[in-house]
Amino acid sequence: MHTYQPPLEDFNFILHHFLKIEKEDISGYKDLLPEFTKTVFEEAGKLASEVISPSNKDGDEQGCKLENGIVRTPHSFKLAFDKLRDGGWLSLDIEEEFGGQNLPMILSTVTNEMFTSANMSLTMYSGLSRGAYSAIFLHGSEDQKQLYLPKLATCEWTGTMNLTEPHCGTDLGLIRTKAIPNDDGSYHVSGQKIFISSGDHDLSENIIHLVLAKTPNAPEGVKGISLFVVPKFLVNDDGSLGERNNLSVGKIEKKMGIKGNATCVMNYDGAKGYRVGDENKGLRAMFTMMNEARLGVGMQGLAQAEIAYQAALSYAKDRRQGRAIQGESDPDQNADPIIVHPDVRRNLMEQKSFIEGARGFIAWAAVLLDRAKREGDKSAEGIASLLIPVIKGYVTDKGFEYTINAQQVFGGHGYIEEWGMSQYARDCRIAMIYEGTNGIQALDLVGRKLAMDGGKHMREYLNLVQSFIKEEHSEDFKNDFVTPLRKSIEHLQTALMFFMENGLKNPLSAVSGATDFLHLVGLVSLGFIWSKKAQSAGEQLKNSSSNKNFLEAKILTGSYFMNRQLPETKLRLDKILTGEKQVMSLAANQF
Repeated sequence: MHTYQPPLEDFNFILHHFLKIEKEDISGYKDLLPEFTKTVFEEAGKLASEVISPSNKDGDEQGCKLENGIVRTPHSFKLAFDKLRDGGWLSLDIEEEFGGQNLPMILSTVTNEMFTSANMSLTMYSGLSRGAYSAIFLHGSEDQKQLYLPKLATCEWTGTMNLTEPHCGTDLGLIRTKAIPNDDGSYHVSGQKIFISSGDHDLSENIIHLVLAKTPNAPEGVKGISLFVVPKFLVNDDGSLGERNNLSVGKIEKKMGIKGNATCVMNYDGAKGYRVGDENKGLRAMFTMMNEARLGVGMQGLAQAEIAYQAALSYAKDRRQGRAIQGESDPDQNADPIIVHPDVRRNLMEQKSFIEGARGFIAWAAVLLDRAKREGDKSAEGIASLLIPVIKGYVTDKGFEYTINAQQVFGGHGYIEEWGMSQYARDCRIAMIYEGTNGIQALDLVGRKLAMDGGKHMREYLNLVQSFIKEEHSEDFKNDFVTPLRKSIEHLQTALMFFMENGLKNPLSAVSGATDFLHLVGLVSLGFIWSKKAQSAGEQLKNSSSNKNFLEAKILTGSYFMNRQLPETKLRLDKILTGEKQVMSLAANQF
């Protein structure tokens, strides 16, 4: 199995040349100088490659075991998780008052990519903890914040999100879990939740479950949902651990991938819980967790594509088969490395151009979120909110596709377990499903996000792209980047016009094209990112020749995306314009 190597040069380019973060007027950004970020990323990369990456195979081979009601994680996970926690890596962007370092989110976004590429299953134990922290931070009482947040911040305690039940997933209005009030202000929570990532484990002292449930006489549907903190061990007023709560693990799910993460059936049998926020307003609080989780899941799609690409590239340079069509590249050997063959090159270029574009896309979103949080910028918050379902849906769809493409480079060796490629594919697959399937992300984008604030956020997004197009550019740059980007934005505008003209009178015409629209926005976004990155690389080339090879490769890779991948926007538009007719033509009994 390939040992993860952090793409440090690309991280540096994205932060300091493409995004120019130290010049942003965002609190804390002026301290993010290249010398500082370089040191941070080198240390994180060393931890990822030397400690976390070696544990990845253990997670897949050993999995998690339920023994006498206790979940045991793979042997190497404890050391790796302790290193992450003790090094402060899990609390980089958490508020200082609760034990964090209050650094910008852009910094943790980069480090999280490294850790997730190295071992996706392991990082899930801390990922949901951050969501639980945010939900309590924004919606919990002051006492709840003081009791739970310091330990959640450092992952001394970890968190979970409990939504799904055996009979319902996306339709949360159907949940049956009950919360009966006690005289002391607590509740008895009873019910069963399934598919609970990190539901139980031996990596932290306590697990803080956030559980959706309904109180007596609650309104029907989603309007009657409340959110509760239900700790594995009850917490005393002084923060010490009390007795075990009345909850248990029914079983660990046997899964296709992420076997190192314990996906549990959780049984709550009159467990003591405490309401977070107002009664019947739990869904709003839970969405805080879900939005953070969706951004993290988008990162998982990118991260798995990255580690798979690294393995495929290494193999392509080493594996010898056949001779180059244009003439022997290595006449001293009996065959050339397969990277000389055009179809292998095409495959690797598809992967590389997506990965580097998606990395820039997610980093840009992190800057928007930092601007929203640290400066109260509502415009940045709105654009980020619009793009979160795109990052979750488009990046994981394509991340899985390119993980499979990386597997293809290995031929038959990619299909056997020895090389580790099947694990990357199996692990990546879940990212398209959990935290709301990608079909749900598409419906969220078209059915909710487009119309928010009268469509203001989409207009602001379009203005950003169009303003760049209108800038002065060289003729070569126009041909390679601006013209393809202009065509793609026209396709997006046409799709929006179609939705406006048809969506209200016939909603089916809009939602039938929702997935295609999500991909259309994803393609345009990466086209925009690549155009800005290529522009930055060109500017840097004029001023320095120290990394000429890297910068030239950046421009050429961007050009590949603009001319070989971005034209897919026309296909997506054509499918959208067919409306619901082709999608809904068969009756249910005709399938």
